[in-house]
Amino acid sequence: LQLHHSGHYRCMGWVSAAVPLWSESELVTVTVHRVPLSGVSLWAQPPGGQVALGDHLVLSCAVATGTGPLSFTWHRGGSRAPLGTGPHLELQHVGDNDSGHYHCR
Repeated sequence: LQLHHSGHYRCMGWVSAAVPLWSESELVTVTVHRVPLSGVSLWAQPPGGQVALGDHLVLSCAVATGTGPLSFTWHRGGSRAPLGTGPHLELQHVGDNDSGHYHCR
């Protein structure tokens, strides 16, 4: 279900006869609610984020539950400037300046 599926529903039908007989159900109201995000996790490949100079590092972020659409931004330290978007951040050739604490938002 998506949020736009909220609304009023009923079913209708007819009995085929010389003169069709229509019948319809009571009206049912359906309300779809957002599910709050929870279970946000981050992991690194290689595990622990321990890499040698010049190696490849992939950071991944996932959400266990929550109503989308989801978007991700990556940050290092206290910086508000995003390093990237999407569920994965890839650092192709890790250098000294790539050390630090990373988080996804």
